[in-house]
Amino acid sequence: MTDETKKDDAATNGELKPVRVEPNVDAEARPYPLPNLVGESNPEPSAERLIEGAIIVEDGVKKALRRRPPLLEIQDLNVVFGENQILRDINLKVRRGETVAVIGESGCGKTVLLKNMIGLVAPTTGRVLFKGKDLARVSDKALTEIRTHYGFVFQMAALFDSMTIADNVAFPLRQHRRNMRRSEIKERVESLLEEVGLNPKIVANKTPAEISGGMRKRVGFARALAMEPELMLYDEPTTGLDPIMSDVINELMIEVRDRRRVAGVLVTHDMKSAEKVADRIVMLYPHARLEPGEPQMIFDGTPEEIERATDRRVAQFIRGEAGERLREMSAGR
Repeated sequence: MTDETKKDDAATNGELKPVRVEPNVDAEARPYPLPNLVGESNPEPSAERLIEGAIIVEDGVKKALRRRPPLLEIQDLNVVFGENQILRDINLKVRRGETVAVIGESGCGKTVLLKNMIGLVAPTTGRVLFKGKDLARVSDKALTEIRTHYGFVFQMAALFDSMTIADNVAFPLRQHRRNMRRSEIKERVESLLEEVGLNPKIVANKTPAEISGGMRKRVGFARALAMEPELMLYDEPTTGLDPIMSDVINELMIEVRDRRRVAGVLVTHDMKSAEKVADRIVMLYPHARLEPGEPQMIFDGTPEEIERATDRRVAQFIRGEAGERLREMSAGR
């Protein structure tokens, strides 16, 4: 049996099977294997945890998970507001089971990028594809349906102040799962609250004002999971939290990725979170300070690779060093 035949036999619908490939694996979709995947004492993770396109080694033979189209793909994205260009020539792929962290200083376009990913901001040029569908070209009804496949964790939780915690978590279910019985919604809400470490008997009937900031973040997390999303978008989820609660949110993101095999895009300034949670880290640089023709995405690699980055701007950011920024800001840049 030829290697090509082996590939075809393994490509069964809806499955991810390791298949033998030649050593010169296609580099177009660069594989990002998980930490400790090979050569460590930890047991090899199941196929459900592996990122599509990742490389594994079994009995000395290189293998790769069968590649399907990316869950989310951004192609040649440019966003201009008036005379100000915010994003320039952004190209990014996010695959199932993969968490990508987007870092960069304030004002570099990270949040605008998130809004493009969910269709809240339309590209000036370029395309944003979710499961192959161009978000700018589908109908409003189709876009609404596509968004039910996303979960969004907002920076400040964005809970409805006038609703109880239970009603906040139930909100997307009542909007989009109208055939669910009241008892089913109640059971689902309680399960989600328990999943994020909250006791429904204690918090369900409280309002957001009656619980702590860390608890509100976790309620927002539970609400984002209510529709069983395929892609989670996290906008600065650890902002304003103490170190312990920040790590609780990190662990929740890891658990969602590992247990549910949900892809994620994490926008953050918190390098500890980025390096702990992400399989890949990309760094954006403010368009106004780029050299002519320079790509705005100045880094794309693993957490291990970013620690060895030679670009001065990347190294200064991950170490929190101002460097020349004070002089640049004084000059209006």
